[in-house]
Amino acid sequence: MDTRFLGTAALTEAPSVAVVIDVMRAFTVAAWAFGQGAEKIVLAESLDEALALKAAHPGWAALKDGPAAPGFDMVNSPGLLRSIDLGGRTVVQKTTAGTVGALAVKDASLVLCAGFVVAEATARLLRTRECDSVTFVVTGEDGQADEDLACAQYIARRATETGADAAEYLHRAARSRAAAELTRGVRQGVHPDDVALCLEVDQFPFAMIAAPEDSLMVLRPCAVPAPSDNPAI
Repeated sequence: MDTRFLGTAALTEAPSVAVVIDVMRAFTVAAWAFGQGAEKIVLAESLDEALALKAAHPGWAALKDGPAAPGFDMVNSPGLLRSIDLGGRTVVQKTTAGTVGALAVKDASLVLCAGFVVAEATARLLRTRECDSVTFVVTGEDGQADEDLACAQYIARRATETGADAAEYLHRAARSRAAAELTRGVRQGVHPDDVALCLEVDQFPFAMIAAPEDSLMVLRPCAVPAPSDNPAI
């Protein structure tokens, strides 16, 4: 599998297959939202669009980075989100890096959004679809975020080596600038468990596919069956 690792700003054209990585915290949060029952996640271009979409669709919930703000129901924290029942609801998500990266590759034929929590399912989907060329979009810190690059490299390796060990990549992510800022409380809208939750490998059994729906970029979970442990002979 031919792989490229690029920051969002370095994208010059839509790749065929894109895996957009935001470990801390957009796509960890997205996975938790699906784990809490959300039906779909609409990726918003701006905070104003997120609020407008919520206003136009009673029952939708809006989520943003940073501290709580009027009109928004949730913040971008897996630790805070895990106690919220989102059964059957649509979530509108706007974050600083993750949603921006996903929208930047909206014209790709396949867009996956990922973090460590859905690493195996994402890698398995790449294997299942026999993706020959994959662009990993490293969204944090203008493409320099080590937690995102580590996760991207781990998924790329896992896509070709099913027994790849996550320890080295998790260690890098745990020592990243983002992890330090979350731990020290530099960022707002944070739960003490956020870093640990972002580093839980394969917490969820689904991949997450973003695709255009009615002029919006919509993220949905995609079940990826595991290979049978006892294949028929």
